[in-house]
Amino acid sequence: MTHAATTLKIDAQVGPRGTLELLSQREMKILSRADTDAAQSDIFALFRKCALAVLNTGSESDDAAALFEEYSDFSIEIVKRTRGVKLLIANAPASAFVDGRIIEGVRQHLFAVLRDLLYLNSERFDLSSPEGITDSVFHLLNHARVLDPDRYPSLVVCWGGHAISDVEYKYTKEVGYHIGLRGLNICTGCGPGAMKGPMKGAAIGHAKQRINNPRYIGLTEPAIIAAEPPNPIVSQLVTLPDIEKRLEAFVRMGHGIIVFPGGVGTVEEILYLLGILIDPANKDITLPVTFTGPKSSKGYFDRLDNTIRSVLGDYAASRYSIVIGDAREVARKMNKDIKQVAHNRRDSGDAFYYNWLLHIPPAHQEPFVVTHESVAALRLDHTLPAHELAVNLRRVFSAIVTGNVKEKGIEAVRAHGPFEIRGEPRIMEHLDRLLQEFVENGRMKLAGQQYEPCYRVIPV
Repeated sequence: MTHAATTLKIDAQVGPRGTLELLSQREMKILSRADTDAAQSDIFALFRKCALAVLNTGSESDDAAALFEEYSDFSIEIVKRTRGVKLLIANAPASAFVDGRIIEGVRQHLFAVLRDLLYLNSERFDLSSPEGITDSVFHLLNHARVLDPDRYPSLVVCWGGHAISDVEYKYTKEVGYHIGLRGLNICTGCGPGAMKGPMKGAAIGHAKQRINNPRYIGLTEPAIIAAEPPNPIVSQLVTLPDIEKRLEAFVRMGHGIIVFPGGVGTVEEILYLLGILIDPANKDITLPVTFTGPKSSKGYFDRLDNTIRSVLGDYAASRYSIVIGDAREVARKMNKDIKQVAHNRRDSGDAFYYNWLLHIPPAHQEPFVVTHESVAALRLDHTLPAHELAVNLRRVFSAIVTGNVKEKGIEAVRAHGPFEIRGEPRIMEHLDRLLQEFVENGRMKLAGQQYEPCYRVIPV
């Protein structure tokens, strides 16, 4: 191993451990065509970006463009071997190494990303039907070995922002600690902030209970991994192809969901979840949801709750509970509610490890291609049933996330100006107020970065 010209960058050769030692013939063909096939070259360009993000874990920036500019000389080459592959890395962030050796968790994340990208491009999934999409999500998770049919329901999905205050972050750790003490496991979007805190706290709780097989599952997607690289606590990383399949993976795998304070990405997740839970097809599904934060976050949840009630109605608000400033109660309640989930799955004949019977509206499954035209065309009025309105509102927040942190979205806004969000005045009023509070409270970007809105709210 040699050091690059600057002490902040390192060259290395890295082999897999526990994954990718064995490759299928189709996967080997993908690797062998990389230099001659344009489509395969695109896969490797994507892997390079994801790999740099993984190696940059722990960074305090969510600016993907700045990351790629700072490490413009970074390169990664995949070398085929009879026993799998090896990565030749040049000019990588030195923070991924200790005394010249790559951190083991970073190694695992690198090869997990490569594993998933290869699988996505070597298998033929039927994405033409809701059933086919659900099957594809199942196969992606199963291939990554995160589905465990022998485990009793225990997986708590934790959502929340990466740009949260120190007080909020400490609270997420406290909740995670009490979750860990009760033997429950954690699944998050795998980034920093509210995605890292619960895992960090749970690790202490698990250690105290001498639990030797805890689970810290992180679900990501290629378009967002540079802004939210996997945090070091994640022990099982899965890269889904887009936000819709990532969100479906959360609700199919999870046995309960805790939502901490966050920004537009968190609201996107909430609207996705509520659009499913208030769908009449899911009236008999048990999936406990708790919104929680420290006492200082009460105003945040008051505003969020008021927006949901005003826009989607009281029934939508009945599908979650709010607990403020009581981490122990959050964990105790979730532990109790998950036991009810187990009873519900037994009664319905559904699997513990994958919620097959949950109905997800096709509009929630179909990838929403964010363009200025597609955002402006979204229908946002109360003539729609609440669960359909939730779908379109989720797409609005998906567009804002895209404009905030995803490379293509940032470029589109730079070229054509902000996305225009048009809708019924009453809905637009609540939407604008919520978004303005996010900007004022620094929930759009990490601390210290000035936010330039990528959207414009227009009542019609």
